[in-house]
Order: sequence, then structure tokens, then C-alpha cells
Amino acid sequence: MFDIREIDGEYSVSGQISVSDLDTIKALGFKSIVCNRPDEEEPGQTPFSVIAARAAELGLETAHVPVGRMGVDADAVAGMVDVLDELPRPMLAYCRSGARSTAIYEKSQHMRG
Repeated sequence: MFDIREIDGEYSVSGQISVSDLDTIKALGFKSIVCNRPDEEEPGQTPFSVIAARAAELGLETAHVPVGRMGVDADAVAGMVDVLDELPRPMLAYCRSGARSTAIYEKSQHMRG
């Protein structure tokens, strides 16, 4: 089971989620999901497209703003700013551990003012 950590009332983070977690995520009231993990980062990782397809069936909006091993860069922050402006909340963002999803949120909030 994944561990959700609330950052504020509109944004939470978790480690990698699976397709089977999406029903619970929907039931918890999330309206959108952002993946901050590059596909194929590690063997056996569920591809974003598989998560997105099931999320769409459940009425959840999704976005993929990958943050690689080099960390949060300006392009990723700009992409996250767009996602935060466009997707409904509450929003759940995930990566391997939740750390990159937390870092990119903090940097994008700073950029948004």
C-alpha cells in the first residue's frame, strides 16, 4: 500500500502507485494525479500510460512531469506550474519516494508567487 503525505490542503505526495491503488485514490477525494517519475526508471515500474488510462476511466485527470536523477530543473518546474494552474485539486503527485514530488511543488509554488 502506498503512503500519502499531505503537503497542504490541495496537494499530497506518495511513492510509486499502482493501477490497483487508483480506486482508493479516487475514493479519498483526489481529482487529479501527477507523475513526477520518468518511465522505466527501474524494472517493474508501472508505466505512466497504464496509470493514466485507468485514472481516466475513473474520471481522474493526469499529467506526466518527469523529474530525472539530475533533480528538479527549470523545464520541470515550468511544466509543474502549468499543471498546477490547469488540473483540479486536490491533487496527488507521485515519484519513487515522494521526495521529488515535494521538491518540485515547493519550487513551482515559489515561481507561482
